[in-house]
Amino acid sequence: MKHEQKLRIGHLSTLYHTAFILRGSDLLASRGIEAEWTLFPSGPDIINAMQAGTIDLAYIGLPPVIIGIDRGLPLTCIAGGHIEGTVMIAGGSARVLCECKGMDEFLRQFSGSAIGCPPRGSIHDVIVNELLREHGMTEIEVKNYAWADLLPDAVMEGEIAAAAGTPALAVAGRRYSATRLAIPPDRLWPFNPSYGIVVMKSLLGMPDQLLAFLAAHEEACGMIQHDPGRAAGIVAETTGMVEADYVLETYRISPKYCAALPPDYRESTVRFGSTLHRLGYTSRIVGEAEIFDTSLIDTVHPGQHHYLDGLIQA
Repeated sequence: MKHEQKLRIGHLSTLYHTAFILRGSDLLASRGIEAEWTLFPSGPDIINAMQAGTIDLAYIGLPPVIIGIDRGLPLTCIAGGHIEGTVMIAGGSARVLCECKGMDEFLRQFSGSAIGCPPRGSIHDVIVNELLREHGMTEIEVKNYAWADLLPDAVMEGEIAAAAGTPALAVAGRRYSATRLAIPPDRLWPFNPSYGIVVMKSLLGMPDQLLAFLAAHEEACGMIQHDPGRAAGIVAETTGMVEADYVLETYRISPKYCAALPPDYRESTVRFGSTLHRLGYTSRIVGEAEIFDTSLIDTVHPGQHHYLDGLIQA
C-alpha cells in the first residue's frame, strides 16, 4: 500500500479491544500503516480529543459518539469489535443476580446507596441509568468516576454498593478486592455494542488506509477468538501491567468478538440513542444513518458476523 500520513489513534485501557494487539504486533506495519497511539481515561475524553482535532480514529463505546454527533461533530462508526462488555460487581455481602428472584430484588438491596461507573455519557453510565429507570429504582444514585480503576476499592471502602464497568473490572475485583461478579454481561443489555471503530468523516477520503486498518483489526478480532492465548500474551507484553492469564480471564467473561456491523449491533446502538435523549444527554434522538457507515467493513468482512461463536480455543 502506498505510504500515507500517520494515523492518530485514540484508545482506552480496555484489555479486550484490539488496540493492544495492533500496538504489540506487525499487523498494521505489514499493511503499510504508521500509527500514533494515545491512551485516554474514558470515551467522553476521546470525543473531546476528536473535537480538538488531535486524533483521527478511536476505539470507543457508542454512547459518547452519539453525544458527539448531537454536538455537531462529523463522526461515523465504521466497524464493530465486541458486544456485551459491561458487567456489574458488588461486595461479598451483597447477593448476586443468580441468588435473587430477579433484577428487581437484586437492585432493591442497594436502595439508599449508589452504584459507581465511569463518567457521565460513557457506555456503562448509560446502561446503569437505563437499568435503574427500567426497574423504577429511584432511590439508587449513580456515582461517576474519572477512572474505572478506582471502582473496586470504592466498593470495598463502602463509597458505593456496586460498580459497573468492563469485564476486566470483574477480574480485578475478584483478584484484588474481594468483590464478586454480580451481573454477567449478557444480562444487562443483550447484544449491546461495547465498542466500535469511529473516525472523523474527513478520514473517509482515505479509504485505502482505512481498509488496511480494518483488515488488521478484523485479523486481531479473529486472533482473540481462535487463538486467545496468543492474543493474551501480546496484550500482556504490550501493556506491561497484567499477566496473560489475567487477559484470558477477561476474554472468557465476555467472549463475543467480531469487527462486523450487523443489524442487531446497529439496532442496539439506536436504543442507546433513545436512552441518551431520555437522560438529557442529547438534544434529540440520533438515527442509525447518522451513526454508521458500513461500506468499508462490508468489504473487509462480508457475510455473517461471528460475535456469538465464542472463543474457539480457550
